[in-house]
Amino acid sequence: MNISTRFAVAIHILTLLDQNKEGKSTSEWIAGSVNTNPVVIRRITGMLKEAGLVNVRPGVAGAKLARSSAEITLLQIYKAVHAVEEDSLFSVHEHPNPSCPVGKNIAGAILPVFSLAQKAMEHVLHEVTLEQIVNEIPSS
Repeated sequence: MNISTRFAVAIHILTLLDQNKEGKSTSEWIAGSVNTNPVVIRRITGMLKEAGLVNVRPGVAGAKLARSSAEITLLQIYKAVHAVEEDSLFSVHEHPNPSCPVGKNIAGAILPVFSLAQKAMEHVLHEVTLEQIVNEIPSS
């Protein structure tokens, strides 16, 4: 299972909001940069709002970061857009042969490793801020 592209799009949205602090960041404008439909942007922006990462006002075009990019981690973004559910980054095939010693025991052997791997990835995302991503984007 892949991590949902919502994660990358959410980072893209938040990076644009950071770089366009003084401008009006409408879903149409953001959609032009992401190269997607404004409805997709509104849906993801709604998830980011619910997580307290952006401020949007009903009836007023544009979104703003709810706090500085230095205070937003990639893990917060990842969780906000439900990129994957807890301990489900890796999947185990369903219905292995229960008569086979490997088939009967494979899930119990590899699921703990998969869980550790997901936690390690999430630890890395916790250590990276949106500001670090913004700083990697060349100024125009």
